[in-house]
Amino acid sequence: MAVVFRASSVESRSGGGACRPVRAFTLVEMLLALGMGLALSAMLVQLLVAESRLGAVLVRQWRERTLQRRTLDLVRDDLRRAVAIRVGSAGSSPCPLSGREPVLQISTAEGPITYSLGLPPSPIWRGRVLMRCGPAFGLDGEPSRGASQNRVVIDALVPAGFRVEVQAPGEVRLGMEQELPLLQGGVQRLASGVVVAAATQEP
Repeated sequence: MAVVFRASSVESRSGGGACRPVRAFTLVEMLLALGMGLALSAMLVQLLVAESRLGAVLVRQWRERTLQRRTLDLVRDDLRRAVAIRVGSAGSSPCPLSGREPVLQISTAEGPITYSLGLPPSPIWRGRVLMRCGPAFGLDGEPSRGASQNRVVIDALVPAGFRVEVQAPGEVRLGMEQELPLLQGGVQRLASGVVVAAATQEP
């Protein structure tokens, strides 16, 4: 029996046609993609830097406002212990003022207290300072009857950065304003105020 092979019956099973070329990125397309990636990275870095600066400003603002509140609380506690108060530069102080202007004088059972505003006693302080001359505080947080001490309670104040206003008999308003330089230039002003009950004002 004869076996006949036909050439037309033999078909290739390998792929069924010629190979198609693979589409690749050109040099121009790669450079464009690289440029867009760098631009996006630079934008993200700028956003992170701006967010970091904003965070630093907010932290600093919170810290300075906390210091303002503590200072106002200190003055308020001194006023609550007062027998009499005197607003302005009249009277004398138990501490040398070195050119600073007395803005509030308080008479207490433990001794006189003078708050003065002016130039700092040393270069470590920023701008104008508010100083307290009066009895020191003991471990219990109460003023002692020892010698008066002159201490800076807050710095970076504007020229009239601490104000005392008698609004009514037995009522005093305290105001405070700081001027803080910003890292990116310019200044930031922070102000606080509180109304407290106090003794009658001396004539």
